[in-house]
Amino acid sequence: MLYRSLGRTGVQVSAFSLGAMLFGGTTPASEAARLVDLALDRGVNSLDTANVYGRGASEEALGAALRRNGRRDRVVLATKVHARMDDDDPNAAGSSRRHVIEQCHASLRRLGVDHLDVLYVHRPSSEVPIDETLRALTDLVRAGSVRYIGGSSFAAWQHLEALWAAKEYGLDRFVAEQTPYSLLDRRVERELLPMAASYGSGVTVWSPLAGGMLTGKYRDAAGATRGRLGGDDSLWVRRHFVPAAFAVVDELVALATARDCTPAQLALAWTLARDEVSSVVLGARSPEQLEDQLGALELRLAPEELARLDAVAPPGRAIVPYYLDDDFADWRPHRHRW
Repeated sequence: MLYRSLGRTGVQVSAFSLGAMLFGGTTPASEAARLVDLALDRGVNSLDTANVYGRGASEEALGAALRRNGRRDRVVLATKVHARMDDDDPNAAGSSRRHVIEQCHASLRRLGVDHLDVLYVHRPSSEVPIDETLRALTDLVRAGSVRYIGGSSFAAWQHLEALWAAKEYGLDRFVAEQTPYSLLDRRVERELLPMAASYGSGVTVWSPLAGGMLTGKYRDAAGATRGRLGGDDSLWVRRHFVPAAFAVVDELVALATARDCTPAQLALAWTLARDEVSSVVLGARSPEQLEDQLGALELRLAPEELARLDAVAPPGRAIVPYYLDDDFADWRPHRHRW
């Protein structure tokens, strides 16, 4: 396993993290435990979940797996807070002090642990000033409930605003940003990755395979009816099943065939080629799928291979701007003057 520093913290995280989004739902608890065991046996020490995944079911399944194998102290455990957890309670979502602290304690209970290694703010908010959220997170750090904090799906300016607020008010700073990044959406190369390198923030990546598009499973529009989302009228299909995206997949498949590897392995190796990336979150559904994805660690892309991919997936551009809005996250100004 390859290990990289999580920003300037000095904490070493495996180049691949095991994502638990499907735990407790599509992936039953018994299969989740097998995935966790396999990942840890292969040297993965970074586990990623969120309170909203199954509204707690993922955290419960992941916590049960960690208790069963007794290796909690060896992992860097991350979860997230922000998304709605109750449809009837207006305060059960967002980045308010009330919600952040309440949900941190709820995550600790569901996971069965006494602290979180990383707590991410799952999305930026235009409703709550970032310093208000940082004060709550700082209190959690000082109480020992959380070791480090970060943002998820923040634009570069939003992450930098959080760093400024932390410095201005003497609060704990974000140490990492978790962002979507793949051959089909390279927008973070324009500002977010350079910002992270300049200010010492780690970068963890979600959806490196663009929801499965970069596995090579879908080669033409006819695949829409065969896909896991079923039907050609879904937003995922309408955004992904476009000629430019298929051109990327075709080139990826051709390169993978020449390298005798899978397209998924090549796409993941491409993501790891960026020095700014600390860890890439894998959303494997089975041990076999996880084994295949971990095989990307053995690959190194040659300059000419990178150039071929750049030709069909231009640097800094988004062929499929699905994972965040075209304006890249919530850009709306605050409704009030603070």
